[in-house]
Amino acid sequence: MKFTWLAAAAALAGWLIARRHKQQRWFQVAELVVIALAVLIGVGVIHLPNFEKLLEDAGQALGAWTYLVVGLLAFLETGAFLGFIAPGETAVIVGGLVAGQGQISLLALIAIVWACCLMGDAVSYEIGRHKGRAWLLKYGARLKITEGRLDQVEKLLLSHGPVMIIVGRFLGFVRPLMPFIAGASRMPFKRFFPYDVLAAGAWSILFCTLGFLFWRSIDKLTTYVSRGLFAFGTLVVVIAAIVALIHLRRSDEARAKVRDWIDERDDQRGWKIVAKLARPVWHMVLRPAAAVADFSARFTQARITPGNLGLELTTLLALAAVGTFSFLLIGDIVLNEGEPRIDRWAFDLADRLNMDQLVSIAKVVTDLGATWVTAPLALATAIFAAVRRRPIDAITLVAGWLLVWAAVHFTKTAYDRARPPGSLVETFNQAYPSGHAAYSVTWIAVAVVLVRAGVGWATRIAAVTVAVIIVAVVGVTRVYLRAHYLTDVLGGISLSVAIWSLMGIFALFAGRVRHNTSE
Repeated sequence: MKFTWLAAAAALAGWLIARRHKQQRWFQVAELVVIALAVLIGVGVIHLPNFEKLLEDAGQALGAWTYLVVGLLAFLETGAFLGFIAPGETAVIVGGLVAGQGQISLLALIAIVWACCLMGDAVSYEIGRHKGRAWLLKYGARLKITEGRLDQVEKLLLSHGPVMIIVGRFLGFVRPLMPFIAGASRMPFKRFFPYDVLAAGAWSILFCTLGFLFWRSIDKLTTYVSRGLFAFGTLVVVIAAIVALIHLRRSDEARAKVRDWIDERDDQRGWKIVAKLARPVWHMVLRPAAAVADFSARFTQARITPGNLGLELTTLLALAAVGTFSFLLIGDIVLNEGEPRIDRWAFDLADRLNMDQLVSIAKVVTDLGATWVTAPLALATAIFAAVRRRPIDAITLVAGWLLVWAAVHFTKTAYDRARPPGSLVETFNQAYPSGHAAYSVTWIAVAVVLVRAGVGWATRIAAVTVAVIIVAVVGVTRVYLRAHYLTDVLGGISLSVAIWSLMGIFALFAGRVRHNTSE
């Protein structure tokens, strides 16, 4: 039994019943055929072809043409709204799979996908800017879009545009339309494009690399991706629902609209059952839930903030989630594949760049991630913070470093991965995750503490950028010196980022509580 297909069939059947009086006969017949096929697949009467085998054959057949095919599909997803028909992740993952087979270059694929995504978004933005608003208003009744709703979207993009652009890139039902809406709502291109570059780059790198890593086990990849995107989409929906409930609680106009909607549906044929169910849901579920959400929001705001936690909390939560997911995903690859292709590729590159002078330099630089460097660094910065009367920062630094140290040693024992042969420096303990890579993230934590107050944004960005470069360089040296596999380095950084982000959340909340208490 495949419950996903059965659930899809049930959802489509419910949609067909609710909309049967507004759909043409041929469309209803097509929906019935799709429902029947979904049920037959769900109960096991029809078996789908071997997806992994099809992708492997496609990779061998496409070869270098993969650049053109995947790039074109990445462009058309937003440039021609193709994403409503076929999710773009599938095409990009296939491209990564072909790179994993050694047919094409992973770096070239990422660059092409990234560029094509940006071109598609720019085209969609321009279409929305020149014709979108007039078109949306003209056909607003059919699309359930009115001028008032479009004004709300414009305000939302104006106040939360960066978050919507970045989050929307990873939501399949939002991604094809986001650039169009940004253009239609007159969001300035100079404001839209930088965040679109960031979002498109993260999306391209993620899915190309996933296909590259899982080219021998694409079935596992599709499972991970579907679950991850489903969880991410669910989280976004839950947060949006909580915000909507709070708005419903605080706005008399919003509550009146809900009651009017229920009364309107009660008089329409085909919606009577929905309306009868909606009334008890409104009185017994939505109203109490709105009250609870509103109380929780006010309680949290009163005790944790003056103002709100803003972008800091959102960023830290995202980093903690991404770090945890990445660490577990890479760890699963290590356990199942032993030495993934990306590790062999990294060592091959290191061998081609091997020079005595670089080896000597790498042996010095790699110690920037050693315990005897990062531990005193964290302790000295903690003492500085304590002297400056910032005890929460001091506690966070010491506790964060100790947690990373403990987590590294625990996970090394749990995964028990052997070190790569031929190391150019002395090594001990297991390989996964890399301790040097994990400890090097301390530089970022220290930079954040040092520049949190009293300096401008330019200094903050410069300090954090230097720290990020140190982390990257330490990770590269571990691979260059054959002390670790590349997956060890990525896993160590992911684990450390997750822990430091959680410590940052603790510091943020503790600082706000302390601030309110002092007042």
